[in-house]
Amino acid sequence: LKLDSTTLDQLFNSARTHNAWQDKAVSDSLLAELHDLMKWGPTSANCWPLRTVFVKSPEAKARLVPLLMEGNRGKTLAAPVTALLGMDMAFYDELPRLFPHADAKSWFVGNDALISATAFRNSSLQGAYFMLAARALGLDCGPMSGFDTAAVDAEFFKNTQIKTNFICNLGYGDAAQLFPRSPRPKFAEVCKII
Repeated sequence: LKLDSTTLDQLFNSARTHNAWQDKAVSDSLLAELHDLMKWGPTSANCWPLRTVFVKSPEAKARLVPLLMEGNRGKTLAAPVTALLGMDMAFYDELPRLFPHADAKSWFVGNDALISATAFRNSSLQGAYFMLAARALGLDCGPMSGFDTAAVDAEFFKNTQIKTNFICNLGYGDAAQLFPRSPRPKFAEVCKII
């Protein structure tokens, strides 16, 4: 069943990366709804490495903002929520529960290269599901990679196996502050059918 054009516009065609935000709160229940929607996106062997910290309070924002590149600080302070999208490097410990029909944990134990590649690939996929779910629920997104990863890990994921993949501001964007949309490549420029 093909989605209607209004839905496709909300998810893709009209959706934009936002850097300016309306002063409008995002409820904790909406963040839980976001998780409950995005959790169904596929990951390899249902490995589910994504771990999320939703930074909302002024105190938590004050801890985060100095760890960001200068250009990301103001927009993060203004965003109602900043999601730290991390990857659990010990995700495979949960595989007996999440993928019970095979001994999938044994595929990863002692294989650091496979752990790292799997955690990064699948948490990145989950980050994309996260943004699409946010858009589907009426939120706008402002993903970023300009931050001190080691410092964010130490501040927000201390004493865990979690490493930050990327950060995404969430809220209701201020469309009046959008700059013209950047171009995207055409099908023939980046795709081929063989």
